[in-house]
Amino acid sequence: MDSQHPPLETLQDIKRMMERSTRFISLSGWSGISAGVCALGGAWAAHSRIDRFLHPAVGRNYYHSDGGALLLKDLMLIAAITFAAAFISAFIFTWSRSRRSGTPMWDTTVQRLAWNTILPMVVGGIVLLRAIELGYFTLIAPGCLIFYGLALVNASKYTLGEIRYLGYGQLILGIINLWVVGGGLYFWAAGFGILHILYGAIMWWKYERKS
Repeated sequence: MDSQHPPLETLQDIKRMMERSTRFISLSGWSGISAGVCALGGAWAAHSRIDRFLHPAVGRNYYHSDGGALLLKDLMLIAAITFAAAFISAFIFTWSRSRRSGTPMWDTTVQRLAWNTILPMVVGGIVLLRAIELGYFTLIAPGCLIFYGLALVNASKYTLGEIRYLGYGQLILGIINLWVVGGGLYFWAAGFGILHILYGAIMWWKYERKS
């Protein structure tokens, strides 16, 4: 029986080498957790701004007659800060793991991963900006979830396969949110916040715990 182990180990080594050449496998579970925490913080900030807008007695010194435009500006600023914080924290954790594992942060595989992730998100961003211009604000949250889910599923063939399940979760939440008008912020927090934290914890437990 022992004589069979070396060939098996050789096959496993070959498999790992092939994965390294075709997939970026240094995504950190902490990246998902940090992105989820940032998203929950952004959702809380957005909720507080919306609450001040809906209760004039509380927010009358902040929101004036042009309160709707000011609220939209605040929400877009919160979204931009949240995205930047999530991206930077995720990059730091992924860079740290990539450095420990000796995996390059920018090669052909990473370029393919980046392109397949960015393309659906850029197209989605254009669609959502047009939706804002037309006043279809109820489509913003589900649209973010749906296009982000498509980006994750599209990019999953160039990184850890489990990321496609995170994408499926985003798609499901986004589609449900299309029919749950007024609950966009809660779905947004569930998708970008809670699902990211769960995904990150599972990935850390599966791939990083022993190291």
